[in-house]
Amino acid sequence: MNIYWFELRANRRSTLGWTLALALLTVFFLAMFPTFANEAEQFKKLLETMPEAVLKAVGVQIDTIASMLGFYSYIFLYISLCGAIQAMGLGLSILSKETREKTADFLLTKPVRRGAVVTAKLLAALTCLLITNAVFVAVASLMASVVKTDDYSIGSFLLVSATLPMIQLIFLALGLAAAMLAPRIRTVLPITLGTVFAFFAIGMIGATEEDGALRYLSPLHYFDRAYIVSHESYETGFLLLSGVIVAVAVAFAYWRYSRRDVHVN
Repeated sequence: MNIYWFELRANRRSTLGWTLALALLTVFFLAMFPTFANEAEQFKKLLETMPEAVLKAVGVQIDTIASMLGFYSYIFLYISLCGAIQAMGLGLSILSKETREKTADFLLTKPVRRGAVVTAKLLAALTCLLITNAVFVAVASLMASVVKTDDYSIGSFLLVSATLPMIQLIFLALGLAAAMLAPRIRTVLPITLGTVFAFFAIGMIGATEEDGALRYLSPLHYFDRAYIVSHESYETGFLLLSGVIVAVAVAFAYWRYSRRDVHVN
């Protein structure tokens, strides 16, 4: 438990920062909805002049963009992008910090199994993401109730919102695995931004293709907001794929951490 509490204290500032950033971003986006809804016809005419491939790439549904759920589904892509950056950065840093800060010898000479170290760090990371998501859902729900121009399905709204922690779990697991693949990580931010934006770009390209094969390579697009709103459920195949990715990546992190040679200088 000492490692768990230590990691929580060590990550409290970054968690607070990301939580505030996501909350402010949500408030900023949703505050624009009343104006957008009042001028919906003009926006739709403007969108109709844009190429269909561009609209698909950025996740715009012309028929529903003027509704609360349609607008929220559109802005959620960029909220989830920020959430993915937070989660991957957390996963990378929390397992590589001792090597990066040259304190691995201090931690690993303690009478604690390496598996227990990973468990404590993973629980701390999950707690940080839980705090972020609890605040995000509360802020998003409150703002939606304030700016709405008509009734909407709260169930669909919460289902869309719940995809943020799912996406973050995937990128947290990928971050843990990536931390174990690299012998020594000096800076976390370039790897995090490069990976997340690469997945984002792949997803945008995949959205323009008819077969959608590239979608399997972009976790940011595993949860189709339009599908969730219309069916009030998730796509089973992508939900299972998400679980497999998380399980394999976390298992690899445990296996690799318990066997790797740790550099201390």
